[in-house]
Amino acid sequence: MAGQSNAAPVIIKRKKIVQGGGHHGGAWKVAYADFVTAMMAFFMLMWLLNATTEKQRKGIADYFNPTIPINRVSGGGDGAFGGDSVFTEDRLAQVGRGAAAMMPTESRAARGEEKAGSGEQTGETSDQQQVMQDVERTLIARGGESQTMEHLLRHVITRVTDEGLVIELFDTPGQPLFQADTAEPTDTMKGLAGILAQVLAIAENQVAVDGYVKSYPITMIKDPSWDLSAARAQAVRSLIVQAGLDGARMDRISGHADRRPAVADPTAERNNRIEVILIRKDR
Repeated sequence: MAGQSNAAPVIIKRKKIVQGGGHHGGAWKVAYADFVTAMMAFFMLMWLLNATTEKQRKGIADYFNPTIPINRVSGGGDGAFGGDSVFTEDRLAQVGRGAAAMMPTESRAARGEEKAGSGEQTGETSDQQQVMQDVERTLIARGGESQTMEHLLRHVITRVTDEGLVIELFDTPGQPLFQADTAEPTDTMKGLAGILAQVLAIAENQVAVDGYVKSYPITMIKDPSWDLSAARAQAVRSLIVQAGLDGARMDRISGHADRRPAVADPTAERNNRIEVILIRKDR
């Protein structure tokens, strides 16, 4: 009995064998998923920048803008509001109508659109609006004809003002409309002039051409902006007439120098632009 009490205790060791390096958690999966999502969003952004016009990009930006309900700029959509804000003044077939032409809002009246006094005046205003819309739609539709047309229309944005439909042609990085500091049009400008001649032929309204240029350094002995903006407007008028538009429809050409920059930086190339205006007949 004494020998048994002095015996060493038996210790049993069980080893846990871990195969494959063990479990390290799933945090890396979350990080990898975030990375893949970010890369997908990045490539979609690059594709949109390359495949859309400036006006379409503006519509996309407005769509994601949280202030779009109080923004008068179109959201670019085709849903219930057809891309318009809730304050639209156009007639909407699906949801009724916006502010009536008979009772314009204060902002519309401030732009010079007076209250219609008769059915005839209302009809004339409606006809002019339809003409502007037809010209704008035809111009935008030209971008789907070919890749060349799509690249040309990246230089174009449109907007409707109290004067009429403004078709703005502007320089893009690496693709100016005129040779540097001259009124010599590039092939891009010549191509755009041909498109404008065909699109403007849809209407019978008078046409105006306004020229704008970027600011030049004040250290220059002579500021070329006035002469250059007027010369470029004249060059565009000549190109459009040569492309087939009736010269009798030209109402005016104007050079505005650098007085109305399109962007905050007055020396930016974006300020080099031409505005072709389809003037309302009721003006």
